[in-house]
Amino acid sequence: MLTLASKLKRDDGLKGSRTPATASDSTRRVSVRDRLLVKEVAELEANLPCTCKVHFPDPNKLHCFQLTVTPDEGYYQGGKFQFETEVPDAYNMVPPKVKCLTKIWHPNITETGEICLSLLREHSIDGTGWAPTRTLKDLLNFDDPLNIEAAEHHLRDKEDFRNKVEDYIKHYAR
Repeated sequence: MLTLASKLKRDDGLKGSRTPATASDSTRRVSVRDRLLVKEVAELEANLPCTCKVHFPDPNKLHCFQLTVTPDEGYYQGGKFQFETEVPDAYNMVPPKVKCLTKIWHPNITETGEICLSLLREHSIDGTGWAPTRTLKDLLNFDDPLNIEAAEHHLRDKEDFRNKVEDYIKHYAR
């Protein structure tokens, strides 16, 4: 099976040859985004904790992948949460788009799957937003509130918050 990584190796081999480029060679060009992703995906996979798995529905499209997180501690232990990541053509100048596909009760994630993570923002007042120096590995940090109701619930009554999280896991994250 032809994957993006093997295509990149083949294209690099063509660059080294002395034959002039043809029209068909130019159609095989790989974007800067895809060249970055070959390296960054390998780094991401090498650094994933054992509670996370990455899946590429199409191995030729490294810019679209899913991450499954199965926490082994804390409030979300026992749940299985799916996240979808799409890396835009303008990467690494703009951040990837990440969405939670599993309904979850979480201060940083809305019930429709939108995620509040400052580094996913192109521009951030506090300077923690996306920058071209960031990589996919930086997405493994989720410490930015969004779901105000869930955040207030957690502050107000941790035990009831835990019960609601467990209810969500039972109904949506198995």
